[in-house]
Amino acid sequence: MKADIEKLNDIATQVRRDIVRMVHQCQSGHPGGSLGCTDYFVALYFHVLKHNVNFNMDGAGEDLFFLSNGHISPVWYSTLARAGYFETAELGTFRKINSRMQGHPTTHEHLPGIRIASGSLGQGMSVAIGAALTKKLNNDNSLVFSLHGDGELQEGQIWEAAMFAPHNKVDNLISTIDYNGQQIDGPTDKVLSLGNLRAKWEAFGWDVLEMQGNDMEDVIRVLELAKSRAFKGKPIMILMHTAMGYGVDFMMGSHKWHGVAPNDEQLAAALAQLNSSLQDY
Repeated sequence: MKADIEKLNDIATQVRRDIVRMVHQCQSGHPGGSLGCTDYFVALYFHVLKHNVNFNMDGAGEDLFFLSNGHISPVWYSTLARAGYFETAELGTFRKINSRMQGHPTTHEHLPGIRIASGSLGQGMSVAIGAALTKKLNNDNSLVFSLHGDGELQEGQIWEAAMFAPHNKVDNLISTIDYNGQQIDGPTDKVLSLGNLRAKWEAFGWDVLEMQGNDMEDVIRVLELAKSRAFKGKPIMILMHTAMGYGVDFMMGSHKWHGVAPNDEQLAAALAQLNSSLQDY
């Protein structure tokens, strides 16, 4: 297991290198949340998720993943490429005209691994619930995963979905919140306090877990625990504690890096902190 964790950490470091390079080269994008969620994505696609790189939209017999906070597309694109969905060289087209690597994930360019357009916040949980119910109707015992930002919880549609899922026993759904306490305008507590999230989700009827999202071993442990608690009558919510900008010291913990690209000097400083045995794209 220790060797597996070391390998996953190495992949995560390379994904972080990809993120800062992608955002830098087009001087646009969202590095903060992408860096903070990297360990989750790598754990999901390289250890937890039952998926097929020979992508099809239906995903029958596979676990499905939906990214609701679509602005953190750099981490998803990099993870998909490193997992084999498409060539890593394509990461160099991020946010360029006619690229499949749009700033927010889209489906019209037929990018493998992407099943919905996302980035209009609040919608991903509803989609994930629909996919989970479809699997139940089809007697498909695979799981559905979704990821959401904590600032995204200020969208009302999230709480409609939060009521719907337990009422309908959508117990093949494992949702996660990137609980970094930051959003584009500042700390979530100052913009619109989220209160006691664990108590709220439990009150809505979810099975709630918590994990340290920048500790690969804990991410693996809790995701596996969540899988073991699926199909027991309740949807599962993971509160994932992360630091925005994790891995790059001058970006960590600050909402200022939610949607700002590093300049040349900052890129060099970031890459100097991120040493991986893998190759850059």
